[in-house]
Parts: sequence; structure tokens; C-alpha cells
Amino acid sequence: MVLMGAIILVKIIGALFKMPMTSMLGTVGRGYFQSAYEIYTPVFAVAMAGLPVAVSKMVAESVALGQYRQARSIFTVSQKIFIIVGVSGTLLLLIAAFPYAFFVANKKSLGAILCVAPSIFLCCYMSAYRGYYEGLRNMVPTAISQVIEALGKLVIGLALIKIIMNRGSAQYLSGLSANGLTEDMMSGGAYTVNVFGQAVHNSAEANSVIVPYAAAGAVLGVTLGSLLSLLFLMVFYRFRKDGFTGAMVASSPAPQSGSVIAKQMIKIAIPMVVSALILNVTNLIDVTTIQARLTSALTKDFTTVVDMYSASINKAVELKRLNFSDHAEVMKYIWGAYGTALDFRTLIPTITIQLGVSAIPALATAWALKNRDDMRKTIETVLRVGMLIALPAGLGIAALAAPILTVIYGRGNSSEAIPIIAPILIVNGIFTPLMAVSTPTTNMLQAVGRADIPMKTVAAAAICKILCNFILVGIPKINIYGAVAGTILFYVIIVGVNLFFLLRISKVRVNWFGVFVKPCIAALLCAVTAFAARGVIVRLVPADTSASIINSDTIGTLIGIALGALVYLASILLLRGIVKDDVVVLPKGEKIARILAKYGLLG
Repeated sequence: MVLMGAIILVKIIGALFKMPMTSMLGTVGRGYFQSAYEIYTPVFAVAMAGLPVAVSKMVAESVALGQYRQARSIFTVSQKIFIIVGVSGTLLLLIAAFPYAFFVANKKSLGAILCVAPSIFLCCYMSAYRGYYEGLRNMVPTAISQVIEALGKLVIGLALIKIIMNRGSAQYLSGLSANGLTEDMMSGGAYTVNVFGQAVHNSAEANSVIVPYAAAGAVLGVTLGSLLSLLFLMVFYRFRKDGFTGAMVASSPAPQSGSVIAKQMIKIAIPMVVSALILNVTNLIDVTTIQARLTSALTKDFTTVVDMYSASINKAVELKRLNFSDHAEVMKYIWGAYGTALDFRTLIPTITIQLGVSAIPALATAWALKNRDDMRKTIETVLRVGMLIALPAGLGIAALAAPILTVIYGRGNSSEAIPIIAPILIVNGIFTPLMAVSTPTTNMLQAVGRADIPMKTVAAAAICKILCNFILVGIPKINIYGAVAGTILFYVIIVGVNLFFLLRISKVRVNWFGVFVKPCIAALLCAVTAFAARGVIVRLVPADTSASIINSDTIGTLIGIALGALVYLASILLLRGIVKDDVVVLPKGEKIARILAKYGLLG
């Protein structure tokens, strides 16, 4: 609950960062920001895969056996390993940045990629601290450091975007003034003005020069946020240590050698590293393939693709946010819209990942003791809580996709792209429950000693995804929506196969009616209520044509979300879709559980 609470807060802060960032940078600038993450994410994920879990698992086992000196040795060894892995990951990204920027993404993405590279080392090193404290069952340092990291990104990133955008605009305007030029005179192309050392013929070209630097500033904010988070963990450990008393340490046996600990740590991590390697190399190929096939679709039939998004593209050209004659920029515009939808796709799964992390020690213990009842309870709890969170959130997002996007981006530089983003968001919302339990099912297979199954599942799903994307995205009438179909196929395969083998290996029978059907009924009622309530409010409240954020659409959307949430809570209680174990972990949970049980509202 501590980790989930922190992640929810981090996601709120992340939204407060990405919403104004997207509005300030525009859809093209968002594409540059996303390009940095496209290459950063696979390197980061492989560098981080397995080792934090291995540290946590080994520390927890050592503490349970009273081997406190061993626990500290594990932490010391993990620091050395993470330094090596972090430095290697940063160097790898720096080396790959140039060919990736020039041959895959866009050379203007290079600055953003270089700015994000140091965060691999910073995040790796801080994971030694996080893994250690998680193994000690102390989630507070991890939670606080995550919030600090997000706040640093928010404040520093947005400040750098603002400074760079203002400086670039000031250079353009001062160039006009110094040469006695006007915007109308520049439109003819006969005059140039220098912006950040580059000659531009008009404000659209000036924006094309400024935005890549601003995107790099946004990414630099992410890196500096990671640095602040690491500094907090180092200070926390310096003053709070691990809570072991001198007597506890003195009475514990001598630890194993560093080489033995390192070998054991790596042995535990290898299957997860291989899985992450397969997944993220596939994602990198996937990203490359999507952009290449999107370019191919534009080359085959530029008119068909542009006509699908004519309203958005024409508006972007009119507002001088897009150079229509540059096919690469049009591709980046569509790709940036797709990336904006991805912000919402990862929102709920990022929260439910914590279910899998917390399930590993519980399910591993039950598996070791052959306690089938505890195995069933753990598996059902993870799946049920995942559905309780993901179903209403996903279906609610699908029901209010366009209104939510309008509230968030309706007054920014991406407002005209909403018709492109909304259909992607609707499909992602419907399939959010699958995405939400994909990682937890993988974690539970790892807990029962079958990390090889997720590795094979990911490989099979990845191949299918790449093939699907390659075929569909290259078709002009489908283009970027083919990537959505590939993603859905990917998660269907992973969750389906993982669940099949998890239940087969554990020999557990899950109560699907309680786990899935009850939350689904309540979530459908939630989505219908939200959609209907928003529609009624918009019709009743007079439309506001001003640029104010407080208008009928915003009011209707917020009221729709609130009423949908109330209907969901009431219906899930009346359906008895929540059990006592789901409630007792909350603050004053025992008291809440007694009240609900008194009225027969617990399953």
C-alpha cells in the first residue's frame, strides 16, 4: 500500500509534468522527447531487470534467518554490481545515441538522448538502496525517493522548457527588430534570422529549431530528478542505516564472500534479465519498425494518410506547428500523437506493478511450504485487486477519452491532435485490465520458480507484435492504428499464456466470478454513468467560448468522473466484490471491514 500510494502520487506529478510539457513543446516536440525514451527505456530496463528483485529476495531471506551481517554484505556487493551495470548502461546509450538519432529517429532528437543517458547510472545506483530497504520490508525510502524524483522532474524540466522556449523566441523577435523585418516580410523566404546559431526564414522554422532544445531541457529535468532521488537515499542511509542493533550484528554468523554473494545474485537475476532483454530489444525494433512503416505508408499514399487526419494536420499547419511539406515532420507529428496516448496506457499498469512486487515473497513462501490455500489467496488477491483498479479506470478512460483529452490538452499546442489521440486512447482503455496484470502474472511465475515461462511467452508475443505492426502500419488506410492492434495482441498472448501455466503449476482454481465478473459489472456501470452524466451536464450548462479552463466540458467531465466513481463504489459493495483481506491493509482497515461486514457488503 505504501508503494501503491507513492506510485499514484508519482503518476499525478507525472501528469502535471507531461500535460504542460506537451502543451509547451507541441506534438512534434513531444515526438523528440519520446524518441529519447524509446532508446533509453530498453537499456534502462535491461540494466535494472532482476537485480533489485534479487537484492530484495536475498536480504529478506537473510534477515529471516538472523543473518544480519550477510544482509549488509549483500547490500555492499549490490552497490558494486550496480555501479558497473550503471556505467556500462550509460556508455552504451551514449554510443548508440548517434546512429539511433541519425538513422532511426531524427537527428534533432540527439540532444534529448544525450541528456537522459546519465540517469541510467543514477537509477541503477539508487536501486541498490531501494532493493535493500524493500528486503527489510521498509518501503518508505523507496516511496519518498520516487516522489522526490518526480518532483525534481516536474520543477526542473518545466523550468528548462520555459527558459529555452522564451530564449529562442526572444532571439527570433530581436532578429526581426534588429533588421527592421516583420513576420509578413519573412514569409516570402527572402530574409533570414538566426535562432540558436541557425538561419531561419519564418516563425515555423524558428519553432523547428527551438523545440528540439526545449525537449532536451525536459529530458535533462528527468535526469536531475534522478540525481536528487539518489542523494536523498544516500543521506537517509547515512543517518538511519538499517535498524540492526550491535547485538543483532554480533550474534549473526559470518557472511559469505563477496564473490559467492555476487554469483548467487546474478543467478537469480539472469532469467529476468533475459526476459527484459527480449522484451526491450523487441520494443526497440518495434519502435523502429512502426516509424519506418509509417514513413512507408506516407510514401505509398501520402494523401490517404493525411486525409485521415486532415482536420488535425490542417489546423497544425495553420497554427505553424507543423511543416506540411516535410514528410518526416508529418510522420513525427502522427508518432507524437500516438506517444501522447501512451501516457494514459501506462498509467494504471504502473500502479498495479506493485501488486506483483509484493506478491513475490508471499507466494514464494507459500510455494516452499506447499501451502495451497495461501497460494490461492495470494493469486486471487493479486488478480482481484488488479481488476478492481484497472477495470473502472480503463473503461472510464475509454468512455470519456475525447473529453479527458480536451480538458488536459484543449488549450495547449496539442489541442488539434485530439481526434488522432482519442481512438487510440479508447482501445487502450478497454484493454487496460490485460496490461495491468501482465507484469504481476510474470512476477508470480518467478515466485514459483518458473521464470523461464515468461521469457518464452515474451519472445512469442514479441514476434507476433512485430509482424502485426510491420504488416498493418504499412497499410496507408490503417497506418498508426496498426501499432495499437499489435500492442493488444502482445498483451493477450502474455496474460493468456502466463495465467494458464501459473494455475496449472500451482494447481489452484480461481474464483473467476469474484475476481473478474463482479468488478467488470461494476466497472461497466461506472463507465456508462460517467458518459451519460457528462453528456447531460454539457447540454445543461451553457457553452463557454472563452479560453477559460472552467467551462461546460470541464465541468461535465469532472462531474461524470465523480459520479462514475460513486456508482462503482456502491455497485462493487452491493455485488460483494471486495473481501476482508482487501480492506484490512487500509488505514483503519479493521474498523472499515467490521462496518462493511455488519451490512453484508464483504465477499
